[in-house]
Amino acid sequence: MEIHQIMSAIFLIAVLALVLPGFLATNTKVKQFLNNLSIWTIIVLIIIVIIYLIK
Repeated sequence: MEIHQIMSAIFLIAVLALVLPGFLATNTKVKQFLNNLSIWTIIVLIIIVIIYLIK
């Protein structure tokens, strides 16, 4: 693993640690939580596909 990949992973974990408590606090119902989680999954998948197509 190169250093920029390690740094990217550390930054991703740091952002997740900052966002996750608020995300869990606002999604008290299971249906709402799954809906928001699916939306975020779609967004992340779109970003991954775009990055893959660019490279």
